[in-house]
Amino acid sequence: MRLIYQLSLGLLLVLLTMSSHAEESVWDKAQVSYFGPSNITVYRSPTCGCCKKWVEHLEKHRFTVKDITSNNMQTLKQQYGVPRELASCHTAIIDGYVIEGHVPADDIKRLLIEKPEIAGLTVPAMPVGTPGMEMGGRKDPFYVLQFNKEGQSKPFNAYRDY
Repeated sequence: MRLIYQLSLGLLLVLLTMSSHAEESVWDKAQVSYFGPSNITVYRSPTCGCCKKWVEHLEKHRFTVKDITSNNMQTLKQQYGVPRELASCHTAIIDGYVIEGHVPADDIKRLLIEKPEIAGLTVPAMPVGTPGMEMGGRKDPFYVLQFNKEGQSKPFNAYRDY
């Protein structure tokens, strides 16, 4: 009986390990170490599932998220100076920077370490494979753009083969 219990316990541990690996994302492992302020306010539509997944991505990277749902996202984007052509589904604020869309946590950490004089970062639209937009093995190439208060943008990071 004890052997059956030990085998059952071992099988349970294997199954738990397998299920936890199945849920892992390419974005779960931190590549950038950051130990500064981590409070981030995220504004998102109450019906957007990918936004909630992006919040979970931030939490896995030890950001403290204040998650605020809003039915008036366009007004928030205008308030924080997000250019229409750089917009995505959710908007976040951290340490005075705007984070628009599915920006990987490591890019946010890099931004907070380097502290460039920009308005923020964006991943325009909703590219498949970005944090919160995972769809199996499909990963579309995308850029994280930095933008200034005038709405001008340039690449901050590129993801082609990730």
